[in-house]
Amino acid sequence: MFRKLGWFVGLNQNNLATKRLLNADQTASARPNHQLPMLDAVHEVAVYIHRFHNLDLFEQGWYRIKVTLRWEDGEDSYPGIPARVVQYEAPEVGADNLCGVWMIDDKDNSFSTPSFRIRYARQDVFLAIMISFYLSYGGYEGKSSAVILKFELFHTPTPEMRPELQSSLDGCAASVHEYRIPPKALLGLHSYCPVHFDAFHAVLVDTSVHISLLKSGYHTPQLKVPSYSLASKGTYGEDYVRSNKAALIKALIAAHDILLDDLRRISKGINQAIDLTGITFEPYVTKSLNSTSPAHEKSADDEASLQLSDGTQISAEKVIQYINHVTEELCQSFSWDDMLNFFQFIGNQLLYLWNTFLKFHRENKTNILEFLRNSWANDRRTECSIWMVYSKVDMPHQYVSNGVEGTSLYRSLRGRSSSTRSSNDDPVQTATMRAELHRRGIAQMRINDRSLQDMYIFGDPLRVPIIIVECLENMHRSASVKSYFLPLEDKARHILENGSRAIIKLPGNSPPQNEHVLRVVVFVHGFQGHHLDLRLIRNQWLLIDPKIQVLMSETNEDKTSEDFREMGSRLAQEVISFLKKKMDKASRVGNLKDIKLSFVGHSIGNLIIRAALAESIMEPYLRYLYTYVSISGPHLGYMYSSNSIFNSGLWLLKKIKGTQCIHQLTFTDDHDLENTFIYNLSKKKTLANFKNVILLSSPQDGYVPYHSAKIELCPAATLDFSKQGKVFLEMLNNCLDQMRTHSEHRIVMRCDINFETSSYGRRSFNTLIGRAAHIEFLECDIFVKFIMWSFPELFS
Repeated sequence: MFRKLGWFVGLNQNNLATKRLLNADQTASARPNHQLPMLDAVHEVAVYIHRFHNLDLFEQGWYRIKVTLRWEDGEDSYPGIPARVVQYEAPEVGADNLCGVWMIDDKDNSFSTPSFRIRYARQDVFLAIMISFYLSYGGYEGKSSAVILKFELFHTPTPEMRPELQSSLDGCAASVHEYRIPPKALLGLHSYCPVHFDAFHAVLVDTSVHISLLKSGYHTPQLKVPSYSLASKGTYGEDYVRSNKAALIKALIAAHDILLDDLRRISKGINQAIDLTGITFEPYVTKSLNSTSPAHEKSADDEASLQLSDGTQISAEKVIQYINHVTEELCQSFSWDDMLNFFQFIGNQLLYLWNTFLKFHRENKTNILEFLRNSWANDRRTECSIWMVYSKVDMPHQYVSNGVEGTSLYRSLRGRSSSTRSSNDDPVQTATMRAELHRRGIAQMRINDRSLQDMYIFGDPLRVPIIIVECLENMHRSASVKSYFLPLEDKARHILENGSRAIIKLPGNSPPQNEHVLRVVVFVHGFQGHHLDLRLIRNQWLLIDPKIQVLMSETNEDKTSEDFREMGSRLAQEVISFLKKKMDKASRVGNLKDIKLSFVGHSIGNLIIRAALAESIMEPYLRYLYTYVSISGPHLGYMYSSNSIFNSGLWLLKKIKGTQCIHQLTFTDDHDLENTFIYNLSKKKTLANFKNVILLSSPQDGYVPYHSAKIELCPAATLDFSKQGKVFLEMLNNCLDQMRTHSEHRIVMRCDINFETSSYGRRSFNTLIGRAAHIEFLECDIFVKFIMWSFPELFS
């Protein structure tokens, strides 16, 4: 059942694909009509498994990765078959982290890496294994079907393992990550392929996939038609063979062109010349190019032949150009030997190019992986735009009030409200409808390109969150930021005009010489939360910038019912203590040039962050503030909250438990609204020093008022002429003043996350009270991927 092979080079000879690689130099002459040859080809899919990086595995133990390949909607009779395995680097030093050898299972045609031990977070295991699959072109000849590349993670908690225990891992499958290879990509692809598995098994497996269509010879097909029907020319069997050979040759030509273009692109991208001098220019096919149709001549034995009219030879490029114009009708005039010569010529050229690439990859594997990874990051930005809507919004003007009820300001606001919006034009409903319309547009899209498709996203595209991104303008913008907010049509045109393969250099890969920047990110949980609540966002940030220093705040765990001032003070002390340790360590290593201090808060964690920044002990560190990500933060409190069920729960918490932070959120911590905590917090410059401010909200979140998370004007406040309305406008103005800037490099944006909530159940209790979307921020990481890969500069 299993094949256990050695470390370095192995070849699985006993498989279907290898059996079908017949001698390509056979002759087709003197063949009876009922034994017509079938030209054959295979897709070779080479999967390079470079490195296993542990981000967030909860359990120690032994792990291994299993890889399989199959047609998406095909029969099991045509699976991808492991053909060869190459250990292209010696295993890492330290045999205690690796156990046994890799295996091939002939029963399910799968490949498994050696088992390796994971002991701690951020641990690297360098596997350096290439597994090559053969996928029969004949199995799905003439059909357009995708292929599924499946990675499975197996785990056993056994602290020590002997080689003979490896098979016991079969029953310990922990997680699966699948990629779809579109039909177009089967002709040729060179792509980075990161494997992350799921939220409970957060890892990064650095993988790259390389595909080409190659000739594998020809054989006599066993056609299920009566033998007498093959007795004469033009019968079903001969027509069947002829109808497929032209398509196959054209597919080989397309694969040849793709591979040649990709070789040149990669060679240029890594600035390394590639040797293509071995391409032969002597064709196996002769043909007169002086006419639009082949010179068809009858020989003595009545066999058709193709010859040069002047007896000279033509170049390989001209042969390929000619074959590109061959039609199925024209193929009927070709002899079998002519078609075999076409097949041989293109197949040999393609095989040479493929072997040239494999050699080039061995010599430049590190640079090629980095180039493909940067290309992949750039392509993700384009891919994310499917689910993201970009727009530019003017920064609101300051709302001024003289405090007199019924003044012209309030009347103008009220008049503008009644004249420009209908009575049922609620911002929550508007945002929800806008996302729903975009989702319907996605349902009508046909995504068909040569990029690998992550099944975590593409498995059900309509379940993916819709993100509406608003960049707050009224400030100078850099050109790089403006391009993100082009209208959708202009964005597509911009990509086409400037090319979709422009390289985005990922941060953290190659820092400048003699320059060290300490990058620290602080994550703060919400009410009654846990310090690991934001780990999914932390993991995505680590993928963008592996060198960040992470603080998952624990100081207020089990203390979130207290006064915000006390929680802020504790957080400030925790952050300063963490910073000093990292600064001392960085100073010992080298010259510390700068510090970038970022914060991520969920729910009331955002008020705790702002309270900490208002502490005097944080003043020396305010100049280091970089990016602030607010996830559903009640920055304007719960004033004008429309969720009656949730408001009732807040009332109970205040009456029964006397929760201080709830009093502060609902402005009942003081009889005078101007003495309340949130009002006074708005006067402190807690947002002004951040280089980037990102406000995440959701119209489906009933736990935090929509306007409070977005820091925008509430329709109810425009109609409130009482002191409460005046206080709200002042708080709003204070916050907007801190975000309003004329800095050229500052970015302030709002991101509306619209989750697909059908899986929650429309009548579930969590959906009714608005908790489902509030918690989805912590349990879903797709929206974070989209935002971070669309704006990587904000997170590095």
